[in-house]
Amino acid sequence: MKIKEFVRKLQNGSFDQHLKMLYGDDIKNQKIRYEKAAEAFEKQFPHHCNDEIAVFSAPGRTEIGGNHTDHQHGCVLAAAVNLDVIAIVHFNEDKVIRLKSKGYPMDTVELSDLSVRSSETGTSAALIRGMASCFAERGIDVTGFDAYTTSDVLSGSGLSSSAAFEILVGTIINAHDNSGKFIPAEIARFGQYAENVYYGKNSGLMDQTVSAVGGLVFVDFFNTENPQIISYDFDFSRFGYEICITDTKGSHSGLSDEYSSVTAEMCHVAEQFGFEYLRQLNPSDFMEAIPKLRTNSSDREILRAIHFFDENSRVHSEVNALLSDDISKFCELVRQSGESSANLLQNQYSVKNPSEQGIPLGIAISKKILNGKGAARVHGGGFAGTIQAFVPKEMADGYREQMEKLFGKGCCYILKIRPVGGIEITEE
Repeated sequence: MKIKEFVRKLQNGSFDQHLKMLYGDDIKNQKIRYEKAAEAFEKQFPHHCNDEIAVFSAPGRTEIGGNHTDHQHGCVLAAAVNLDVIAIVHFNEDKVIRLKSKGYPMDTVELSDLSVRSSETGTSAALIRGMASCFAERGIDVTGFDAYTTSDVLSGSGLSSSAAFEILVGTIINAHDNSGKFIPAEIARFGQYAENVYYGKNSGLMDQTVSAVGGLVFVDFFNTENPQIISYDFDFSRFGYEICITDTKGSHSGLSDEYSSVTAEMCHVAEQFGFEYLRQLNPSDFMEAIPKLRTNSSDREILRAIHFFDENSRVHSEVNALLSDDISKFCELVRQSGESSANLLQNQYSVKNPSEQGIPLGIAISKKILNGKGAARVHGGGFAGTIQAFVPKEMADGYREQMEKLFGKGCCYILKIRPVGGIEITEE
């Protein structure tokens, strides 16, 4: 399929079934988006105008339950969403990946050298090199490609744009150089490795797993080498609710040690029992030992450990509520999760900058708007950034309007669960 052929088929509806699966009723706008991406690819790589191309997509994700549980080998509930990063790709035999993302300089990665480069720390080139290295280490000959990408999973939106990018690159390589043989969970592990080792960020595996697998995803990380993953075909709109994510526009600068402290403090409690992670510890043994724990553990460490055990159990209850079609119970559990994150985990604002409290403010206003309906909570890592709300459908537009008055136009996303992860876009 060549560029002009792709655009023609896009316009005549050949991809409509695929687009509807990914984006719901937003097919018209997505066609425009894909067409613009194809035009940008032509301008960036004019020598490929008459060459074969392929089209790929990988989604962002939203955390539904399990706030700060994955790094303790706990359970999470999350969902792939209808915001994604897409790529127009021409495969080559140059042993080079050239990837131009909208708004960013071209990344050029020579596949002859896939070693970690300190100069690339924190860059998209590091993620590309890291993903390619994972395939190469497993004996896959990565041949290279030229690609133009564009994303509506905005960086800093709390929807994991980096994981979506990693899964996109992994899906592209897997499709062309490995005949799609690696399962989504394996691509997810590649993504985490690239982010940890090449990019320099010590992330868990939740984001990559959800982006790779798709749907509403339960993951049990007790065995991180082979986590239990269950994907459900689920849609909150069936219950008359929308998922709303609001970026409260707080600054993330200087927060790395805040995020790290959560992991470190939970692990310190586990160490008092001779374990590495809290998941290895029996919850009742922990509760019984709290008086003695105060000798070597701070009160905040103990509170954060209490949050972990409660939240880890709550994930199972949330799954059961949704599978039982009990949306009221689910919303009550989300409210409990939010209160636990605020009072026990304590990740709603940074103690370094207590005057900036966008997350607590957003949640407080959300509760006023919802007036006892739905639920609102911190979303993701916390300290600054995003909140999540489950909003009755008839209130969703009004809710978004109020959030945008508070935090600025475009800050609030009304999301749908996407049933699939990283994929190649093909004709019906």
